[in-house]
Amino acid sequence: MDLLNLKALLIAVLIFVPIEQLFALRPDQKILRKAFFNDLIYALFNSIPTTIGLIAAVTLATSTVGQLIPAYVGSAVSSQPVWLQVAEIIVIADFGFYAAHRAFHAVPFLWRFHAIHHSIEELDWLAAHRIHPIDLAVTKSASFVPLYLLGFSSPAIALFGFIFHAHGLLLHANVKLNVGPLRWLIASPQFHHWHHAHERAAYDKNFAGQLAFIDVLFGTMYLPGNTVPERYGIDDPIPPTYVEQLAYPLIPKGKTNDAPAAGDA
Repeated sequence: MDLLNLKALLIAVLIFVPIEQLFALRPDQKILRKAFFNDLIYALFNSIPTTIGLIAAVTLATSTVGQLIPAYVGSAVSSQPVWLQVAEIIVIADFGFYAAHRAFHAVPFLWRFHAIHHSIEELDWLAAHRIHPIDLAVTKSASFVPLYLLGFSSPAIALFGFIFHAHGLLLHANVKLNVGPLRWLIASPQFHHWHHAHERAAYDKNFAGQLAFIDVLFGTMYLPGNTVPERYGIDDPIPPTYVEQLAYPLIPKGKTNDAPAAGDA
């Protein structure tokens, strides 16, 4: 846990707790809901292993594949206005995120890491943090490595990082937010809540992190009107505590008494 991460968490508390109270999708859900303190541990400690993994991926990529990219590409990209770089980054990064996210649903070994995130049964802003650090490091690498390879500027990447994180908290938040026709373009809480739905029709849908049109493009969009899921979670027998959840994907399947995954939700 570092001070910067702690400050960001406190700011998130000050922003999202009031918003969830004022615009609650599920008004009866408590702030200290089920598994609140378990997810708080993720929020406090996930940043260190994730950052190490991301730095390793970027270093490896830039020292290998990066050597094949002409220097003028990075010069041209980084010379653009920051706002234009950020717009380009959002598109490039979300295609990478979509691919990695879909892989974590499709590959059984990867699903065991991602199942930790889908074991959430009550969604709110804090639930966004319950991601196995290996899952988070890989998906973030899929988003950020192309940005460094193409030579986007540090300010643009940093600004995107802030947007990426804030949007991720909003997607999981217990808020009722109607974005109208924009829901087919931009990922909304309704869009992502359906991704977490424990309902057969919603399995393996809505993979994008920020741009819903990517799911439209690949035929994985699921938004049934203005409805929201009745329940969240999966059938996999995920252990309840932080340490057990970290170990879960690494334990041979036969030793965890796993039931079949609920469609790899």
